[in-house]
Amino acid sequence: MPFGLFVGVNNHFQSIIFGGVLMSDEKVDTFKWIFTEFFQMLAAPQPRTILTDQACAMEIAIADVMPRTAHRWCKWHVLKKAKESLGALLAKGSEFKPEFSKLVHHVVSIDEFEKGWASMIEKYGLQSHTFLTQLYEVRGKWAKPYFMGVFCAKMTSTQRSESANHLLKGYVPPGCPMHLFIRQYEKMQFDRDSEESYQEKRTKLGGIVLKQNIPIEVHASQVYTRTMFEKFGEALYECGSYDLIEVNPRLEYIARHIKFQAREKWCKNEFVVSMSETADEFMS
Repeated sequence: MPFGLFVGVNNHFQSIIFGGVLMSDEKVDTFKWIFTEFFQMLAAPQPRTILTDQACAMEIAIADVMPRTAHRWCKWHVLKKAKESLGALLAKGSEFKPEFSKLVHHVVSIDEFEKGWASMIEKYGLQSHTFLTQLYEVRGKWAKPYFMGVFCAKMTSTQRSESANHLLKGYVPPGCPMHLFIRQYEKMQFDRDSEESYQEKRTKLGGIVLKQNIPIEVHASQVYTRTMFEKFGEALYECGSYDLIEVNPRLEYIARHIKFQAREKWCKNEFVVSMSETADEFMS
């Protein structure tokens, strides 16, 4: 029987397992039942985002049971099919490969993606390429710019889920009876909880080093876990690539990228950042 896992990310950026399910089949009605029962069991709201492979039955069930959830395809599966279909175009040393990679991994605005994709297709004469045409038609399921306003906890693929499947196989011997399967599954959960407890202690013990010693970094060190503060530090370092221009005090700013290296003409260099005083948040 297929066994599926619900895997997410905690505030220590660790993979956590919310639950598992044994399935009699992989039909639409089965997935609908699974999702409905899962949310009732957790007594939790529907997630902001869910990542899956390109299973058609699961996609239909998600749209029906979780209409407000952003459904994102696993980027790894998308790129795997791209590699199989594009062949020599993605070969090592090709000019097409870095351009395609930039669009998939680094572009952040829809306008930038659209212009960059059109430029790439025209440059390499791929207007009639079947796979790229189909890939572009479903760009809302995998392209980064279409998820910029959706919280994904830095997940872009189902790798965490597949890693959890691999982990489970280390606990459960092949052909084991059901009672042993349950016992070993609980043991795996206990070990995962222990690792989370270790990170909790690591955060409480402190030892955080301030690199910039600016107010926002000091504040972050007080509210973030140890792991997330380290990731915040990486983002803070990247901010050094931008000049900030104040348009309206405490209301609107322009973040302008400093051109250290050559960029494509369609690449976005400026971002307008607005401050919402009522919501107490910044929007780009």
